Amino acid sequence: MKKPTIFNIQKFSTHDGPGIRTTIFFKGCPIRCEWCHNPESQAYAPEIMLNKYGKEETIGKDYSLRELVKKIQADQIFYDQSGGGVTFSGGEVMAQDMDYVVELAKECQRLGISVAIDTCGVAPTENYRQILPYADLFLYDLKFMDSHNHKLYTGVGNQLVLENLRFLSQQQAEINLRLILLDDVNAAKVDAEAIIEWLAKEKIHVSEISLLPYHDFGRDKYERLKRVCTQNFKKPSEEQVEALQKVYQDAGYQVTIGG
Repeated sequence: MKKPTIFNIQKFSTHDGPGIRTTIFFKGCPIRCEWCHNPESQAYAPEIMLNKYGKEETIGKDYSLRELVKKIQADQIFYDQSGGGVTFSGGEVMAQDMDYVVELAKECQRLGISVAIDTCGVAPTENYRQILPYADLFLYDLKFMDSHNHKLYTGVGNQLVLENLRFLSQQQAEINLRLILLDDVNAAKVDAEAIIEWLAKEKIHVSEISLLPYHDFGRDKYERLKRVCTQNFKKPSEEQVEALQKVYQDAGYQVTIGG
């Protein structure tokens, strides 16, 4: 069982699922979203990044299963009181060594800690099948209905994203569908209507839709990694986002902004 590389353990997180959570950020992702605000999450191996003082530091550390469970369990009282738990994020957790990920989720389940999976959907369907019995919630990113645009902005098409979303719905998983919104890219009414049409056609059940307006908080990280910054998008206006919220609500979905 290979130890994955972890680049951040964020305690008292309130944006990665319900309640107070610990979010485990696994390093390594199979896609390259141009708006990515955590570019240090993309490579699977540890790498050097300048900190805010201009000093080099290594991003990424390997944890044994026991070490990671201990860190997660330390805040169990807060999970229990708030209806929270642990969220496996990334990078892309579902593109990691699944023996490790499944064992970690099993141990959390044994301890009574709720597990959420934050995923872009670009991983083998078998990986989702393996984690399904131990995951209480999937925070599932859907970026584009158009596969050409998905490939243009992330490097890969969306066929697997849709296939895995269909699979999870068929297995009656709880799904929070998360939609990144970029002005002049995918934040028009027609984009929302295309998603709604596909969800209805495929009979996809989602418990909630989260609208996530683009932000560029990670721009400085590219420079500190000595990479060209690709975060060159515009945030949609509050009026645009609220109008999209109404479109989804009118179609019968529970919709939040942010998350």
